[in-house]
Amino acid sequence: METNNNRIVLCGANAYDKKYYFNEQFKGIPASIQEELHVMCVLFTEEVGGVFTIVFEEDGSVSFDTESYEEDILYDDVSSGLLIHDMKIKRKELLEALSMYYRVFILQEPFEEV
Repeated sequence: METNNNRIVLCGANAYDKKYYFNEQFKGIPASIQEELHVMCVLFTEEVGGVFTIVFEEDGSVSFDTESYEEDILYDDVSSGLLIHDMKIKRKELLEALSMYYRVFILQEPFEEV
């Protein structure tokens, strides 16, 4: 599943539909990491609401996206920003490893350059 500007969704959760999505293109990621991503996405939507996705940027970096329905008065923008900031700090090693995985196995960059 691709989004705008050659960004590829790794996984995401939707508080409205109570669903989790994992892009099968990345099934080579170890099951323990996949489970950790699942927990991150679901906990985010349980706490903040809306739709949360983890995305690979064109350069291989990892980004978080969140959005909500316009009429959703329970979605918390402030908590969303704080939680994303917290995840970037606490999950730094995981995000770096995911970026390396993407650059080596998907973008086919030589390991030495990554």
